[in-house]
Amino acid sequence: MKFVPRAQWRARPSRYPLTHIRSTRGVKIHYEGTAVPASLARPEHHKQCAARMRALQASHLANTAENPSDIAYNALVCPHGYVFEGRGAHKKTGANGNQALNSAHYAVCAMLGNSGLTKPTDAQLTGLRDAVDWLRDSGGAGREIRGHRDGYPTACPGGPLYAWVKQGAPRPGGNPEPPRKYEPFPGVGWFKSAPRSPIVTAMGRRLVAEGCSAYTEGPGPQWTEADRASFRKWQRKLGDAPEHCDGWPGPQQWAALKVPKV
Repeated sequence: MKFVPRAQWRARPSRYPLTHIRSTRGVKIHYEGTAVPASLARPEHHKQCAARMRALQASHLANTAENPSDIAYNALVCPHGYVFEGRGAHKKTGANGNQALNSAHYAVCAMLGNSGLTKPTDAQLTGLRDAVDWLRDSGGAGREIRGHRDGYPTACPGGPLYAWVKQGAPRPGGNPEPPRKYEPFPGVGWFKSAPRSPIVTAMGRRLVAEGCSAYTEGPGPQWTEADRASFRKWQRKLGDAPEHCDGWPGPQQWAALKVPKV
């Protein structure tokens, strides 16, 4: 991975401390959504990309209505395949649309626009997959790769890039990821938001099957203290340390439960 840390592109400090997140369901792919010069993709113009990062950060910080703490994305990828560190791993994004969406997925933005440079280069697609793998390895990102428009009314990440996402986000010359048999980890923040989802029902049924039920009725789609008590039983069954048996699912505990796709 061709990684560019914040210090290297001379990022400004965050305005106030960023919210720490332990993990996410996966990553959502974005684009800038405004005009990006087609000439930016020329090899000799990579020297402009760090300045573009500084300009993007400045534009986000200038948004007094939303008052963001930093550049909105966790990472950005230029047409030359370099992964620029934005907010970074284990930091809640500010790009997906609302607090629940920001907690559920990281945000990776391609330096592409709705005019000018609209089609990703092969190097950029490679960089996007590098960014996803980095967030999986270093930030606890789950297996999902989605577009910004998935779950939020927007044209982002644009037609060409979204088509790539729908193909399974393959590396150039590679194959799409096979469909997953089990539900990816939604992230502990998702559970703490008291979600109502068929995923909660599927989880509860698996806990019952494993002999870890604390339910008096159900399970059902609404996350309740009965779900948390049941998951605590599962954590103890796994033999986890007491500090990891608080009833809030962690990525390894979730993977071991094997909740079927819903």
